[in-house]
Amino acid sequence: MSQPAAIVLRSQDDVAVATRRLEPGEDLDLPVGRIPVRDVVGMGHKIALRAISSGEPVRKYGQVIGFATKHIPAGSLVHVNNIEAGSFDRDYAFSSEVVPVAPAPLKRTFEGYDRGDGRYGTRNYVALVSTVNCSASTSRYIVRKLEQLGVLKDFPGVDGVVAVTHKAGCAMQYGGPDHLQLDRTLAGFARHANVAAYVIIGLGCETGQAAHLIEGERLLDLGSGGRKAPMVLNIQELGGIARTVEAGAEAIIKLLPDAAKHRRTTIGADKLILATNCGGSDGNSGVTANPALGIASDLLVAQGGTTVLAETTEIYGAEHLLTRRAISPAVGEKLIERIRWWEGYTKMFGAEINNNPSPGNKEGGLTTIYEKSLGAIAKAGSTPMVDVLHYAEPIRAKGFVVMDTPGYDPTSMTGLVAGGANVGVFTTGRGSVFGCKPAPCIKVATNTPMFRRMEADMDIDAGIILSGTPVEEVGHLIFEEILAVASGKKTKSEMAGVGEEEFAPWSIGPTL
Repeated sequence: MSQPAAIVLRSQDDVAVATRRLEPGEDLDLPVGRIPVRDVVGMGHKIALRAISSGEPVRKYGQVIGFATKHIPAGSLVHVNNIEAGSFDRDYAFSSEVVPVAPAPLKRTFEGYDRGDGRYGTRNYVALVSTVNCSASTSRYIVRKLEQLGVLKDFPGVDGVVAVTHKAGCAMQYGGPDHLQLDRTLAGFARHANVAAYVIIGLGCETGQAAHLIEGERLLDLGSGGRKAPMVLNIQELGGIARTVEAGAEAIIKLLPDAAKHRRTTIGADKLILATNCGGSDGNSGVTANPALGIASDLLVAQGGTTVLAETTEIYGAEHLLTRRAISPAVGEKLIERIRWWEGYTKMFGAEINNNPSPGNKEGGLTTIYEKSLGAIAKAGSTPMVDVLHYAEPIRAKGFVVMDTPGYDPTSMTGLVAGGANVGVFTTGRGSVFGCKPAPCIKVATNTPMFRRMEADMDIDAGIILSGTPVEEVGHLIFEEILAVASGKKTKSEMAGVGEEEFAPWSIGPTL
């Protein structure tokens, strides 16, 4: 099947999306008729299907993505030069389009780790959890020491020792929102289903005290059956970095035999918690990879599993489509409360939520935050929205869930994994090279040229949709890849060793 030069996504749209570079002088045969190309239109960019007057709304996906700032003749490029976000009222119509989920007739499984305490993992790591940036280097030195000793070769069932390090942990209000959120995030990684055992590494004088973390989050040693607190090594108490490195390496070596005892076993797909994220998006994200991931999300929910949409600032402008799917008005209101919070939060700094897309997004064809959001929420499929969570809050509901996170990819994925996501799918049009240990992250390219250029970093090419492969087929391909990766198949980011530097907890308050 030949690839069309441009795709009209909905009958009510004012624009089509170019699947290749269009040159002035070409004529496009589209469902609305023959359109003469007036400007250069890059792949993923938009071409006007009709004349659009200044001030008129412009529609894509059947929804408003912005307003014309000047007259736009049919066949013209529609982009930042002639369209702006503006503002418009949205009808939230809470719970008006809730469609019950039909259980899958065939129950699927994966080969994972049943921890015996309600946690189900897809990987088997040991972690060093750093309470503060001041202990970050020490945590990494411990990992380096273990590598030099070569101890992991004796434990092939352990995927590695991951240092959970960050730039925060001090200069924040003791017991304040940032402190509690950081505790929640660190605790989420410590007791993550993909972590068999962990040690906490602190400095000693930081605001983010290990004792506060352990008590507030009720952390326990994973190997003690809930009988004792986890091991804490404080640099100041032990007498410096060198002694802490020795003590840390010794502690991890003692944990490895028990961690290695965990074996993969057959587990129902209902135990999977899928983190969905997009980064380095382009104009094809909402046409190929994101709707295909939405199909995979629906397939997982039909299995009784959970799929999580995040990046609240990239839901903005499309939230009215999600509130319609809320299982109750109360759940829908939780999402709108988060939207209003973000409006106030950004205003405090003289910023706006619609100060987005990024330069790379715009170069790839995205013009306004509304357009980006409409494409982004496609990752969530079509099932009912059952809950809305705060950042890094434990994910307990089954079905489609929203977690409030920033749009910044590392921070967003950090919150999702802290919440308990045991596998992730990350869509990208520009070529994000993201990973997030201890959870494996599947990379899906939105277009074939980028996939071919960066094949060593991309797992799946959703660009084949532009050449005629049905979205549903690629969605099933992603779902099968999720099961394979959950069962131990290495992702491209894992092969490249990516995933530790990307741990980036969200800091919401002032640095004191």
